[in-house]
Amino acid sequence: MRDPTLLLPFALPPAQHAKDLINALKAPALALCLARGSQLPEQRFDAFAAALPHEILRYGCGPDNSPPLAHQHMQQLGLPSQSGYWFLLQPVHFHVARDHLVLTDLRQLHIDEATSRALFDAASPLFLELGHELQFGDAHHWFIRADSWHSLRTTTPDAATGHNVDVWLPSGEHARAWRRLHNEIQMLWHTHPVNETREAQGLPRINALWLWGGAHPDQHTSPPETLMMDESLIPHAIADDWGRWLEVMQDLERKQLAPLLQQLRSKTIDTLTLQLTDANNVRQWQVSRLNLLKFWRAPSLATLVRAS
Repeated sequence: MRDPTLLLPFALPPAQHAKDLINALKAPALALCLARGSQLPEQRFDAFAAALPHEILRYGCGPDNSPPLAHQHMQQLGLPSQSGYWFLLQPVHFHVARDHLVLTDLRQLHIDEATSRALFDAASPLFLELGHELQFGDAHHWFIRADSWHSLRTTTPDAATGHNVDVWLPSGEHARAWRRLHNEIQMLWHTHPVNETREAQGLPRINALWLWGGAHPDQHTSPPETLMMDESLIPHAIADDWGRWLEVMQDLERKQLAPLLQQLRSKTIDTLTLQLTDANNVRQWQVSRLNLLKFWRAPSLATLVRAS
């Protein structure tokens, strides 16, 4: 791999905290790359895009629909190849805010396979009644076949997390059919013993499903071989946990950035491209060995501090 790209989702600090975070961050390898590398054109995406910038970069999808990942996930989970148009279906928690519902980060759901199976078994007859085949993948991933729903616009869970779900729910033809089915499932699960147990344990109820990733069997999205992505910042940025974000950034400096910089210096790689994102933007730097010779550019993280 002579010209790797390192994609770091949510490595761009939010404008309101950027100065404090950058002052606290000790990342000499990153500072050197940013100061001496060539900055490439910035990409900006609409705040209501159906996928986050790093998802669009990784999967090569557009901003108007979630990436077509259903069949890919089915294969990864060992399910047999299936014909038809399938969606990912994930059990989730909708948090009740003052006047709307908010999708909670799926990583915080703490759902085991037995719990997920019980809810899957309860919901299956409702799907079969409407002619939709349902498959269980694992605790967090189910799959629904809905050939006639191929035109639905759906959103990735991370793009919707923390926001009013009304804006991010499936839209387009057949969206009403999905809402009706979903409402029935929500009513069924409302008094399900699994949720009563979770509530007694202080865990959030599993009270909704997230539909996304619709795909035909021949739709596969593989990232470029040269692309390296580290997702470890995502949950902390989504949760506004900037103390933990700083700790993870320090880990990335030690485990990713410093070794790559050393490979560049030792001629193991020719060029390093850095892609740093937040919820709406991608900023990119390309660093070559020739760039590193620009000694008059002092290492600095200051370029990360800018207006939103």
